[in-house]
Amino acid sequence: MKRLLTGLNVLLILFLLAACAAPNVPAPTSAPSGNTNQPMPSTIAISNKTRVTNPSVPADQISQLVQGNNAFAFDLYHALLDPSASNLFYSPYSISVALAMAQAGASGNTLSQMNQALHYTLPGASLHQAFNALQLDLASRQKSSDPSAPDDFQLNIANATWGQSGYTFLPAYLDVLAENYGAGLRLVDFKADPEAARQAINDWVSQQTAQKIKDLVPQGAIDALTRLVLANAIYFKAGWLNTFNADRTAPGSFTGLDGKANTVQMMNQQSGFSYYDGGSYQAIELPYASDKLSMLVLMPSAGKFADFEKSLDAAQLESIRQNLSENTVQLSFPKFKIESEFSLGSALSKLGMSDAFDPNKADFSGMDGTHDLSISSVVHKSYVSVDENGTEAAAATAIMVGLTSMPANIVDLKIDHPFIFLIQDNQTGAILFVGRVTTLS
Repeated sequence: MKRLLTGLNVLLILFLLAACAAPNVPAPTSAPSGNTNQPMPSTIAISNKTRVTNPSVPADQISQLVQGNNAFAFDLYHALLDPSASNLFYSPYSISVALAMAQAGASGNTLSQMNQALHYTLPGASLHQAFNALQLDLASRQKSSDPSAPDDFQLNIANATWGQSGYTFLPAYLDVLAENYGAGLRLVDFKADPEAARQAINDWVSQQTAQKIKDLVPQGAIDALTRLVLANAIYFKAGWLNTFNADRTAPGSFTGLDGKANTVQMMNQQSGFSYYDGGSYQAIELPYASDKLSMLVLMPSAGKFADFEKSLDAAQLESIRQNLSENTVQLSFPKFKIESEFSLGSALSKLGMSDAFDPNKADFSGMDGTHDLSISSVVHKSYVSVDENGTEAAAATAIMVGLTSMPANIVDLKIDHPFIFLIQDNQTGAILFVGRVTTLS
């Protein structure tokens, strides 16, 4: 696992599905994609279906999907923990969406394992309809009729797919991608020129993430056996509702898990925040100016980080959310930038979806009618930057498959030792990003 300290967050998920010995058969009928999030010109092979932009999905199904995604977020958090590593940042939402596009073509035990590992509890088509409704709902956060609304708020989510020209994909599978993810199948020639296809995919990733994630798919990751790439990209940028005055930013101490204290730039302000003292930890919610999303910071007491981290799950998170109440807080919070890069294959197998990675067991017959497709590796990159003005975040994942009235008391809160943070949608409770900060320099 490789972690780099640098600028902003980018979220994206790519699934590279390659055939073990796929036949060279006629390509599907070409048609316009209808997906405005895909700027690169190419032949699009899909059914005549277009994205359902007003899906009729009961509210309880959206809630069920969010609960499952949030449960997966913390399962993955624990699976990714590496005693030799420090900081961590990723997008469970983006990973869930990309894997959902792969799940749409899974069958048998592969499907069952993916549903269990990813906490997909909605049956059949309902799952993909709910993903569509949730993404459209999140996308609506971008729109505002209020002229006084901040103009620096961005929440962009995009899906795209690339398929081998001349390879047959089942129309029913392409319908699911088109109707629920707005993802038309871009025809490329992995067999003749895998490098050109890789560059095209990386260009799309870069464009969708404001050039914050470049060269996501490394050389050699796509080869002549690649048959399908599924991608999701998410980019987030927002200013704080209560901005920090840069003049009050000053050097301060942050003590890491190793007990070493480093001098960092601490932002400072006194304001009203939703806050909770859980005894062995403190929680504070930092709203963004749009008031549609927020950052939730969870700081265990010194020496309690390991125990708190081990116990953290979706149920505890919901309990913490319910206990937040308005307080006046004198807040000190470090400026930080984190970039993470690691493989997800081992973590996803550990969570129970091992068959998807086994060429002898994987069943993605819902994609092409054969048993030739299996996932060979999964790569994820992410980036976050937090400063006086707000937050920028993005992430990318590639899956290669071969052939608040204030009380009088003032809380003094210094985020000066390891903490966990989440960027969440306030309306649905969906967790878009999860981070862990254990050392700063």
